Amino acid sequence: MKKIDYAKLLTEQRNPRTRNLDRLDTAGILRLMHHEDMSVPRAVWKVRKQVARGVDMVVAAVRAKGRVFFAGAGTSGRLGVLEAAECPPTFNTPPGLFQAVIAGGKKAVFRSQEGAEDREQEAFRIFSKKLRRGDLVIGIAASGVTPFVRGALRAARKKQNKTILVSCNKKTLPRELVDCLIVPETGPEVISGSTRLKAGTATKLVLNMLTAASMVRLGKVYENWMVDLQPKSKKLRSRALRIIQHLGEVSPREAENCLAESRRNVKVAILMAKKGWDYEQARSRLKETAGFLGKALS
Repeated sequence: MKKIDYAKLLTEQRNPRTRNLDRLDTAGILRLMHHEDMSVPRAVWKVRKQVARGVDMVVAAVRAKGRVFFAGAGTSGRLGVLEAAECPPTFNTPPGLFQAVIAGGKKAVFRSQEGAEDREQEAFRIFSKKLRRGDLVIGIAASGVTPFVRGALRAARKKQNKTILVSCNKKTLPRELVDCLIVPETGPEVISGSTRLKAGTATKLVLNMLTAASMVRLGKVYENWMVDLQPKSKKLRSRALRIIQHLGEVSPREAENCLAESRRNVKVAILMAKKGWDYEQARSRLKETAGFLGKALS
């Protein structure tokens, strides 16, 4: 790998619009931050075609029984951890389907492990052991040059796995290791080099799209209802019952009965409520439609 000239990275540049940041009062600081943040959605919109390609890759990997790995360091790594953690309760995905590996390990989620991002060989070893045929690796690196992420991508490439890279710097990207580049150019940060700000926001938006759109494509959503949620908390149970009541056109009491009889499977409960089927009939119909509730209802 060539020596990295960090000074030339776009996200390391000094922002000419924020040079007087330390002279502003609180309202002025917040106004300037908000103004800069307004550019983030536009930057993400410009790369929508690349995001769409990434969504197709996630869908293809899941349909082929592969897993999706997020690899990152620092803020980028934590965003990957967050994305992997949110999928099971929201979309009822198996715990191992979406996984995150952050430089420095689990302790890096709660406390910065500076220097861990430079361990390229460590990432290469980790991913060489973890990856199986059909898995997908999503590297997350605001700078685009994080050695830990590069190591993960190298391991994926060696094992012939597909790869995506989410970054905010177009230059010096490891293009030879990536099948899909998603690069919203957010420009210099409000505080020079602090990529947890605009770059972090852009990354979160992209990751939201990659996972949410993929789950919609895979039948985890009906209309705009979260029909595959896991009702393991009071809030999620209440949400599940409202969904069953609305889509099944039943009373609150009937919704509770259907949820219990469905073994807490919301989509099965909806079919039981709407069609008057028993558990086995509803489960069988859902299996026939590969989990797509709309097709099962029709």
